This record gives sequence, structure tokens and C-alpha cells, in this order.
Amino acid sequence: MPNLPFPKAEFSDVLAANSTYAENFTSEHLTGTAAKGLAIITCMDSRISPLAIVGMKPGDVKILRNAGARVTDDVLRTLVLATFLLGVNRVLVMPHTDCRMASATEPEIHETILQEHGVDTRSVEFRTVSDPISALQIDVKRIRTHPLLIANSVLVGGAIFDVHTGELKPYDF
Repeated sequence: MPNLPFPKAEFSDVLAANSTYAENFTSEHLTGTAAKGLAIITCMDSRISPLAIVGMKPGDVKILRNAGARVTDDVLRTLVLATFLLGVNRVLVMPHTDCRMASATEPEIHETILQEHGVDTRSVEFRTVSDPISALQIDVKRIRTHPLLIANSVLVGGAIFDVHTGELKPYDF
């Protein structure tokens, strides 16, 4: 695939907003570490503002986002790096209510994309969730039992964020 030019016209809103941001930007001289020792794994849903939900600010937390807030191999890889190199000693797995990944089965999501867009996505595992609490328990356990994270004494909690009330409901697993 050849190098294509940056599509400036299609990103004009983003570039204009960044120009305004940069004009008023003041470096806080933050480091790459998580000042509060926390990593949050949450969904890519744009209704979620992880720092605001937990009352923190830039530089305090490492935020890992993906569809459904699932603990994938890449999330585990990132947590290993974050715990050994970036000051993380606590992890909050934070999926949310009203998530598209919990609204249909894996085959149904693939079929919807095929029917609406004509694209066969069956080569991709989306990790849909039929039981959000059970999925959260599995994901918390994946972190708690990872040998490299056990070695670093990482504390792990799971909570579901309610997109309608703003409440964060913790679960004991």
C-alpha cells in the first residue's frame, strides 16, 4: 500500500480544535508514570470519561480502552509494562451499562455488519458479552492470575459504570 497524504480536509475540525488547544496549552511537566498508581480498563464508548468518573486528572491514571472493556492479551501486555515501568500498582476493570458488546451475540454482530455493510468480519473476535457480571469476573481473574502481575503484587478490582446515573458499582469476586 502506498503512502497516502494526510486527509486534511476530512480532519479539519480536529486540526482546528488542536490549534486552539495548542495556543492555550501549558505543559504540566508530567512524566509517563501513573501518579496515583492506577490503571483503568474501560470501553471505547464516548459516553465514558474515565478521569472524571474517578475524580482524577491527566497524569494520575493509565487508561486502556477497547470495545467492551475486555482483558485481552494486548491489555495484559500493556499492564505488565505499566506495572513494571510506569508506576501502576492498582487496576480497575470498568465496563459499563448499555454496551453494544452486550447487546448481541458474536454471530449476530458479524451478521449485522455483513448485512448492513457487506463485509465478512468473522476473522475478528469481538468478545461480545452475554453476562456482563460474569465477563467482569473472568476479566478480573485474568489479571489476578497472570504470573507477571502476581509477581508485582498488583491489586485488581472490578466495577460497572452506569451510563445513565454516573454510578460506579463495585463487585466482590
